[in-house]
This record gives sequence, C-alpha cells and structure tokens, in this order.
Amino acid sequence: MASSNLPSLWSGMDRKALAIGEFTLRQQRKRLSTWVVLLVGVAAMGVLTMFYVDAMTRDYEAVDNDGDSYDWDNDGYPNGQEQMHGTNIFDPLDHPGLFDPPIAADDASDWINEDDFDWDALEEGSVGVDDNGDCDTERRTESQKDANGNGVPCDIQIRADRYGQGTFTIESDGNVDEDPDDEAYALEAIHRSFVLAIGKLGVVFLIGIFVPLFMATGLIRNEMTSGTMHFMLAKPIARGEVFLYRLLGFYALAWTYLTALIAALALVAGLMGPGDGLYRFEDLGVWMSVWLASILAITVYGMLFCTLGVMWKHGMVLALPFAAWELGMILTTLGAPDAAILRFSVIGWAMNIVDAGAAMAWQDTPLLIQMGLWGGGNEALEGAEALNVFWSTPGLGLGALGTVVVSVLVLVFQAVACWLLGSTLFKSKEIE
Repeated sequence: MASSNLPSLWSGMDRKALAIGEFTLRQQRKRLSTWVVLLVGVAAMGVLTMFYVDAMTRDYEAVDNDGDSYDWDNDGYPNGQEQMHGTNIFDPLDHPGLFDPPIAADDASDWINEDDFDWDALEEGSVGVDDNGDCDTERRTESQKDANGNGVPCDIQIRADRYGQGTFTIESDGNVDEDPDDEAYALEAIHRSFVLAIGKLGVVFLIGIFVPLFMATGLIRNEMTSGTMHFMLAKPIARGEVFLYRLLGFYALAWTYLTALIAALALVAGLMGPGDGLYRFEDLGVWMSVWLASILAITVYGMLFCTLGVMWKHGMVLALPFAAWELGMILTTLGAPDAAILRFSVIGWAMNIVDAGAAMAWQDTPLLIQMGLWGGGNEALEGAEALNVFWSTPGLGLGALGTVVVSVLVLVFQAVACWLLGSTLFKSKEIE
C-alpha cells in the first residue's frame, strides 16, 4: 500500500513545484526591473570585453630589454654583435668588420626579441636557452658563462620557493633569454588576466551577487505584503515548499542567464585569444570553473537574500551590508587567497573554485608571471603585473581537485542552511 502511494506523492510534489516555479518565472519575465538588471549585466560584461578585444588587436612595440641593439661607439655594429665576437663596444676602431674575413654588421632590429623564453625547455628541465649564441663565445670566461654558479654554462636556473607554493626564483647566466618577445608575452598575459578578471570580479561576484540582490530579495516578501501569498497557500502545501519552489523559479532564469553569458564570453575570448588554432580550447577548464562557481554563488546569495526579505520587510537594507562584506572579501582574495577570514564568506569559497580551475588548466602561470616580472633582466613585461594581481594559488592547501570538492560542499551546505533558516522564519510570519 505504501509503495502504491509513493508515485502519487511524488507526482503531487512535482505538480506543486512546477506550478509555483512556472508562476515565479512568469512573474520575473513580465517585470521591467528583471530585464533592466539582466541587460545592465550584459552591458557591463560587453564593455569589459570591448577593452579586451582592443588589447588583443593592438600592436605592442618590441622593446630592447637588454640594450644590446644599441651602438654605443657608432661603428655600425650593435653592442650584442660586438660582445658576441669579443670586440670593444666603446671603441669605434674595434669591430668585427676588421676581421679577416670581415663580418657584416647586423641590423639593430636583429638584436631585439632575439632570446625569447624557451617555455618547452623551462617546463621540461627548468633550463633556459641561449638562442643566438652571445653567451657561449670564446671571448667570455667560464665564470661569465656560469654566472648563476650551478655548473651549467649559459642557462637559466629556475628554483621553486619552498616557502611559497607556486613561486620561483630565477637566476640567469648573462645573455641567456634576456630579450623575450614582448608582444607574444603581452598577448598571453593580458588574455589570461582578462579571463580571470571578468570571471572572478565580473561574473562570479557582480552578476552572482547583484542579480539575486534585486530579483530574489522580494520573492516571498512581496507576495506577503501584497496579499497574493494567500492564494499560494490556499492549497495544502507547506510554506517551506513554497519558499523552495519560488527560488527554483528564480534559479531557472538566473542559471540560464549565467550559462548563456559565460558561453558568450568564452566564445569571444577563445576566438580572440593568442594561439595557433582557431579557438583556445585550453581555456575551457577555466570557464567551466567560472560557471560552477557562479552557479553556486548565485544559489547561495539567492537563498540568503530571500531569507533576509522574509526576516524584515526592508530586506534590501539587510542585504546591502552583506554585499559590502563580500566586496571586501573578493578584494582580499586578490592579495591574500589563503586568509582565514575568507572562510566566513560566500565569495571566498567561490573564488577557490576559479583559482583551482585555472591552476589545472594553466599550470605554467606561476612561472609565466615570474618570468614576466623578471622581464628578461630589465623591467617587468607588459601584462605581467596584471596577471600577478588576478592569479591566485588555491588557498586551502589541498591541491586543485581537493579544493574544488571541498569548496562545492561548503557552498551547498551554505545554501541548505539558508533555505532551512528562511523556511523556519517563513512559517512563523503573519501574512498581511
């Protein structure tokens, strides 16, 4: 008998959930405020994307990072060429043109971007490469060829910092990878910075918190004050179910909106980003982490703000200080992703998911940042400082996958806790 009643029980719950959820979704679609909030979000992301497209299509001037394209003695030979052949860069009467047979002068542009970062060698053996041979010449002593003292001439030694995960110390022998391709580095660094910045600050935080702030806070409260809640409760249905089903109607719209927005951003960034192929498929892991983090964040915020609306008729007043707190927490994640205070926020756990996804998809980013900040022995390369700001090593110390699992469980727990609290408050409230 009990088993025969089970299908009818579930079908009854499905009908109630569908009816309330569909009613909520219809309400949201017909409100002008809904479309204003959603279109403002699209416009904001569109403006940021326009800046990104401009950065990707801009020409970046090649910079002589090490100064060997200059001709200090005005003899027609760049300093780098003279150093490679052992002539005096300060004496116009001493240059490779006086050799037998004479050596023709290089164009100065040949000594700009002449020793790009050899990423394959760096990742495989932590060894840089002297691409043009100006380190390994007979004119230089062995100690000059091995300035970092590791016993290997003309290399770059990369040492992981044992006190900080994902940080490196770079020690280079002279004239090795000292003048990288500025444009190639800038495009890659700016691309990754954009994906992380718009994913973290744009989608997960701004969209994730402000859409539920304006659309979910009054889901229950507005119906209580207008009297229409009596119609929802006229049929035998628990208030806790009404609370949940109203939010499910909101989520149907919010989740669809987030998915479409992230897909559009991923399409544009994947097509415009640097690379040999038509689309950068290596970024998909980062976008998937942004999607997961934003879905969970908007779920928790929706539950929380709806609960605040039930708690007091001016629920927005209660929600704004919390939004300000979350703003402070996301700024903290950019500077101190392992700060203990982040455990007392929603956005801190959501950022862990994005950081973990980026760590799995772009494993070379910490080294990319350090090489850019090092700048080939001169000032930082363009894009390095921005990438250093938006990149964060996952702060839980559990590894990327473990961080994702724990963060998802915590966010789900937060959502369930807000639902239980909101349902309890709703049951005790008088309906006007």
